[in-house]
Amino acid sequence: MSNQDERPENRLRKELPDEVPAPAAPAEPAPVEPRRTPVEPRRTPVEPGRNPAEGGEPPLTGRQRLINGVWPPRVTRAQLIVAVLLFGLGFGLAVQVASNSDSDSALRGARQEDLVRILDELDDRTQRLEDEKQGLEKQRQELQSSSDQAAEARKQTAEKEKQLGILAGTVAAQGPGITMTVEDTKGTVKADMLLDAIQELRAAGAEAIQVNGVRVVASTYFTDSGKTVSVDGNKINAPYRFQVIGKSQDLEPALNIPGGVVQTLEKEQATATVERSDKIVVDALRQVKQPDYARSSSR
Repeated sequence: MSNQDERPENRLRKELPDEVPAPAAPAEPAPVEPRRTPVEPRRTPVEPGRNPAEGGEPPLTGRQRLINGVWPPRVTRAQLIVAVLLFGLGFGLAVQVASNSDSDSALRGARQEDLVRILDELDDRTQRLEDEKQGLEKQRQELQSSSDQAAEARKQTAEKEKQLGILAGTVAAQGPGITMTVEDTKGTVKADMLLDAIQELRAAGAEAIQVNGVRVVASTYFTDSGKTVSVDGNKINAPYRFQVIGKSQDLEPALNIPGGVVQTLEKEQATATVERSDKIVVDALRQVKQPDYARSSSR
């Protein structure tokens, strides 16, 4: 061998196998182009009021903006309830005003005499109500201040029973008043004349009356019986004697007024004398009659 073959690098090359060529790399597939979806061009919103030539809508007028704000109406439940309440209040006020207008027109067309009469009636009614109120307040105070309220209530009930008994003729009564005596020698006095005398006395404030021993009450009636007069079916003869309890200062003038009871009896050739007294006794009594049909409505 030559010296060149004996070199270390040559000797190492002989020991290694021959180089094998590397296999060729596979060819890469051709890239596939993705399928494209058509995309619509993006539109930019156009503000109202811009120039139509620039792609906007025509500007709104003031009336159109007002209509758009009002219609369609947007009503909430609370607004609906408030509207109903306001309608009811307005309707009530309208009815009240209409009723006041009617009453005012009626009074406006009344005569002066009618207005004076209405005013007097209102004053009298107010006074009666005020007196009744004071009486009830006094009773209430007595009941509250009494140590024994039951005894006080019984006492007031007994007093009320006596007052009603006097009016009904079931209890005797005494007090100041007058005595009127009618002398009828000709027999010309009729039942209607005596009844007129009773009516005048009641209108003057008589509280208890008896005629010839017959108690006069609300149901008393006078009839002619021949030449005499009957009171509630009881015949009485002249002279006719009226015993009346009340305020004598009012009773006597009521009988002596011009054209009144005394002058009417004198025209019939009868005489009537009236005497005042501080003590008149009315002791004729009536039996309590049970009504056939009327019943108490209190429960």
